[in-house]
Amino acid sequence: MTVALLLGSSALLHALSHGEQIIPREPLSELPYSVGVWKGKDLPLSPAIVAALNVTDHANRDYLDPSGVPVQLYIGYYASQRTGDTIHSPKNCLPGSGWEPIRSGHLSIEVQGGREITVNEYVIQKEQDREMVFYWYQDGGRVIASEYAAKFWMVSDAILRNRTDGALVRVVTPSSDGDANARSRLIRFTQDLFPRLNDILPN
Repeated sequence: MTVALLLGSSALLHALSHGEQIIPREPLSELPYSVGVWKGKDLPLSPAIVAALNVTDHANRDYLDPSGVPVQLYIGYYASQRTGDTIHSPKNCLPGSGWEPIRSGHLSIEVQGGREITVNEYVIQKEQDREMVFYWYQDGGRVIASEYAAKFWMVSDAILRNRTDGALVRVVTPSSDGDANARSRLIRFTQDLFPRLNDILPN
């Protein structure tokens, strides 16, 4: 059923590929390096990785809080997903790089303006290293946790709005000080980041 849904949506996108609307936006390089108490620095990706991701634009940074504990932020933006350049799910990428999922679920976070967003929460481990991951899909002003819901809205937007742009947002922090502290750190960072992110990604 899942495979049929993905294949069907891919075929439909190809059938609808005609003069897609390209949405004006700011480049991700304009995302502030100061986000709340966090100070960011770029972590350049190799050209081979960027080519494999097929992203239109991306940002990959470490943000440090005053205690020096990092949160790594990755954003991959796709101006169009009609021709196979679709968002890569961390569910597939993390095991491929040696990280094994220990626990997964969803988490609701209240952000600016009283809005509540739902994100994926993963605890992953590689040998003795343990990290916590939040990730979500963002397109057309929506925040979506489910890969299948993201695919549904992409097809819906292709039909109704003539656009298939979207982004993956992923934040990662070490869990060496415990999962509760790691979760609290990612929640605070997400709350500080989201208003700036919402300004830069097309609605």
